[in-house]
Formats: sequence, C-alpha cells, structure tokens
Amino acid sequence: MEKTLSSQLIYDGRAVKLRVDTVRMPGGRETRREIVEHRDCVAIVAVDADDNVLLVNQFRKSVEKELLEIPAGGIDPGEDPVTTVRREMQEETGYLPGKVEKLGGFYSSPGFCTEYLHLYLATDLTPSPLYAEDTESIKLVRVPISQIPSLIASGSICDAKSIAGLLTYSSLLT
Repeated sequence: MEKTLSSQLIYDGRAVKLRVDTVRMPGGRETRREIVEHRDCVAIVAVDADDNVLLVNQFRKSVEKELLEIPAGGIDPGEDPVTTVRREMQEETGYLPGKVEKLGGFYSSPGFCTEYLHLYLATDLTPSPLYAEDTESIKLVRVPISQIPSLIASGSICDAKSIAGLLTYSSLLT
C-alpha cells in the first residue's frame, strides 16, 4: 500500500479542491499523486408509472456538449442522501418521488477523484417543481425503459454514472 508522506492543497474552489500528495510506493520509490476532492453525490434512476426513465439533457462545459443523463447532484454538508435525492428530483425533473430505494454506490473515477456516488431508484413520482439553480440549463426527457440499451450502445447516453445506474436498474428487471 502507498504511504502518504506529505499533502499540499493546490486549489480550493467552489466545487472541487486539488491536492498533490507525495507518497512512498511499496518498493520504496517516491512519487506524486494529483487528487481531486469532490463531495459525495447522488445519482437517480427515476421511473414513472408508464415505465419511462426520466433523463435530463444538459450542457456540460467540461466536454463542450449536451449530455443525456440520469438526474444527479451533490450532497450538501450534513444532508442525508435521500433528502438530496428528493431535492435534486424536484430541481432537475419537477417531480417528487414517493418511494426512494438505494441501489448501491460507486466511486466515479477513483484513480484521481474522491467523489462517491450513492445510486437510488425513485418511483411513485408526483409533479412538484422546485426551481433549478440558475447555473444549470436542464431539459427533461422521458425515455421508455426498452430504449435504454440502444441509447447506451449508440453512445447517446455516454456518461459513466448514467450507464452504471441504468444498467444496475436493468439488471433488477430480469
């Protein structure tokens, strides 16, 4: 296992922190690790009464394109993940889930980032809009569950949390 010898905070921003750790490898060699610190998040597979998955289409500056994704968002300090699910569902889809079930969780990119995503299923949806942050431009898209595999295969759904969440949910249906 690597042993941390020192850690230096390089950047402390609104959404992320960047630190550089100097570590000793098991063989004795020293190297540096660049670590992005990001708060934990929720990712939500939301399914309506007609077996449609609620996806959001939003522009992602990091890749300079709009992506079709499952709703997601950061857990505020001291906030319970289920509370975050309810808030993000209202902000991003305009629906409030009557039932929220934990499906699992995963690290988004553990090679360099601390972010852990808590994966939930949201059902029994009722309209309940809560205005989204003015830093987001989101469009709701309903997709029949049967179309999800082809959207993933074609690359129309191409972000990791959405693929992981949708495939996890699909595995429960069989």
